[in-house]
Amino acid sequence: MFSRWLISSLAQKMWHYIHQRLLISLTVICLLLVGLGNALHTYANPEGQVPDMLATLPGQLKFVHVIYRHGDRTPVDPYPTDPWNNRKYWPTGWGQLTNLGKQEHYELGKWLRNRYSSILNTRYSNENIFVQSTDVDRTLMSAQSNLAGLFEPVGDDVWNPEINWQPIPVHTIPEKDDAILAAKAPCPAYDYELDKLESSPEFKELTKHYQDLFAYLGEKSGRPVKTFTDAQYLNNTLFIENLYNLTLPGWTDKVFGHEELTYAANFAFSIGTYTRKLARLKAGPLLKDIFQRFDDKASGRLDPDRSMWVYSAHDTTVANVLNALKLFELHSPPYVACIMLELRVDNSNTPLVSVFYKNTTAEPQPLDIPGCGVSCPLKKLVKIYKDVLPMDWERECKRSTMMMTYEEANLGAATGILILIILILMCASYALMIYYRRRNYKIYTPYSQMA
Repeated sequence: MFSRWLISSLAQKMWHYIHQRLLISLTVICLLLVGLGNALHTYANPEGQVPDMLATLPGQLKFVHVIYRHGDRTPVDPYPTDPWNNRKYWPTGWGQLTNLGKQEHYELGKWLRNRYSSILNTRYSNENIFVQSTDVDRTLMSAQSNLAGLFEPVGDDVWNPEINWQPIPVHTIPEKDDAILAAKAPCPAYDYELDKLESSPEFKELTKHYQDLFAYLGEKSGRPVKTFTDAQYLNNTLFIENLYNLTLPGWTDKVFGHEELTYAANFAFSIGTYTRKLARLKAGPLLKDIFQRFDDKASGRLDPDRSMWVYSAHDTTVANVLNALKLFELHSPPYVACIMLELRVDNSNTPLVSVFYKNTTAEPQPLDIPGCGVSCPLKKLVKIYKDVLPMDWERECKRSTMMMTYEEANLGAATGILILIILILMCASYALMIYYRRRNYKIYTPYSQMA
């Protein structure tokens, strides 16, 4: 009897103990879930997406440089065997911005307006923003489409109530003279460095790995494919035609969308700035321009005191800038890909720079500047990238004798020696002529005149 009572008592105590522990555990779990829910609710925006870091970075936003790729376009140069190699399929012409491309940039303009409303005036002013484009139809048109979304006319700027648009200047210079944005101004030293890279054993070995792919592409397309850039051009044409639901030739099934061609096309975007010397000569002038403008803004020297500088350019521009900043991950920058370099000034008046990349995501991704993080003091930033900021780009672009090949150096030396010999002969001839003229003068002068 006593044993039954004891067992029953122990069982009740154990159940009471377990019940208490269970209640405590459930309470803790509920509290954790509530806390997690609140945290997620706080971190998410109304659309349920993670907000970007615009509002969480230290300092007040003062200035931004925006570098974007143009919008959707037609193929630039279709391959010879291309079944869609006919202008009737592309009425706007080769390499031209499409209506989709215009819409893409109009939407990006509206997005930029929303993001930078704190530093952009509602009404356009040439003292608030400057827009620069490469001298190419699709980039000029992209800039204009972007501005249509960025600065819809209001108030006195409405010049025609039936057109919700206003003209805004887009600045450009011929590509052959553009060392900053198009980066196509002549630079012999860059050409030498690029040739040296592509002639190196390592690069040749990498190219050899893709030799079969290149041979296949060349045979089927009717155009020689010898480099990664050649492969990228062809892949881009296939991409556009596939995007427009045009049936690709059967031979493309073996390569298009597959890892090998995709990698080759992506890798092509790293070649232009593959070494730090190449990055210095190709993307250096643009980065130097940007960093100098940041410094002028922070020190109050920027005149006009603008808040935004826009560059309308290409996929290569986007890739080259990111690679020069050591922030490039191999990919083909898509249409409307956008880099934003933002300047903030904190309470101690220290200028801080952040880099964002808006690729295919709704919101841009903050990029971690090597050795500095997502918010980097301007002075430290300049030191980090000192190796790609040219002191005198034009002088650095000149080829020294050390850069020349043996044959070029010999030819240059031979030419110099030949010119020197000609000059010596001309001087000797002139001296002999003077000598004989004086000698003849002395021989034929009368004695009476000498006296």
